[in-house]
Amino acid sequence: MKILVTGADGQLGTDLCRVLRDVEVIGLTHAEADITDIASFRNICRKYHPSVIINTAAYVRVDDCEINTDQAFQVNALGARNVAVVAHGIGATLVHISTDYVFGGEAMPRRVPYTEFDTPVPPNNYGRSKLAGEDMVRHHCPGHFIIRASGLFGVAGSSGKRGNFVETMLRLGKERDELRVVDDQVLSPTYTRDLAKKIAQLITTEYYGIFHITNRGACSWYEFTREILKLAGLKTRVVPITSDQYPKKAHRPGYSVLDNYHLRLLKMDDMRTWQEALADYMSEKG
Repeated sequence: MKILVTGADGQLGTDLCRVLRDVEVIGLTHAEADITDIASFRNICRKYHPSVIINTAAYVRVDDCEINTDQAFQVNALGARNVAVVAHGIGATLVHISTDYVFGGEAMPRRVPYTEFDTPVPPNNYGRSKLAGEDMVRHHCPGHFIIRASGLFGVAGSSGKRGNFVETMLRLGKERDELRVVDDQVLSPTYTRDLAKKIAQLITTEYYGIFHITNRGACSWYEFTREILKLAGLKTRVVPITSDQYPKKAHRPGYSVLDNYHLRLLKMDDMRTWQEALADYMSEKG
C-alpha cells in the first residue's frame, strides 16, 4: 500500500506519517501539494501512484473564514473536489478530514452528541466550506472515508494556526495570573496521534462513508483549560466566561460533541478518554 498525505507538516499530517510506518508514505506539505490546482495535483498523483490519499489540507482559521470567504471555499470546498476527482481518476481510496463545526447552527440548543446520521447545520463560513467539501467528496469519489474530528491537539502543532489550544493555554498560564475562558462551548478534544491510529485502521477496510472520530467524553474550553494547567502543575486562576464576553467574528456552536456511532456499530470504537489522551500528549511534549 502506498499512501499520499497532503498537509503533512500539520499536526494530524505529522502524526499520520509517524503512525503509518509499515507502508510507503509520501508526505507532502502545503507548499509541495497545492490542492487548489487540480492539474498540478493530478501530476503529483500520476508521479507517485498512491492507492490511498489522505487529505488533511484545509483553511482552518475559523475567524478568518468570515472575512476571506472566497479563500475558505477555494481550499475547503473546491480543493476537496480536486482531490476527490483525482483520487477517483487513479482508482485511489480517499480519506478526507472534516470538522465538528458542520454542526451547531440549529435554532434550538443541542445537548445530545451528533451521530453521522444527523443533518449538519453549520454555524459559520468555516463549517459551511467544510460541509461543501464533504459534498464534493461524496459526489466525486465513491471510495471515500469522511472523517469528522474535534478540538485537535498534536505534538507538531497546527501549521495553519501556529500552535494549538493546549500550547496557547500553557504559554498564557505561565505569563498571566488569571485566564478567562469560555464555558458555554462544549466539544470532544482529540489527540491527533489517536485519530491517526484509527484512520490507519479504517483504511484497511472497505467501510466507506462518514465517521466521527474523537476521544471519549466532552468538556467546555474552560474545563479543558483547567485540566491542561493541572497536568502542567500551574496554579494560574481560570475564570469561566460566556461567549458573549469573548466575542469573535465567527459564531461558535454551544455544543458540537460528536458521537463515534459508526465506529461503535462496527465494534471499532476503542478511543480513550480525552483526559488520558491529554496526559499522554503532555508527557510526550515534556
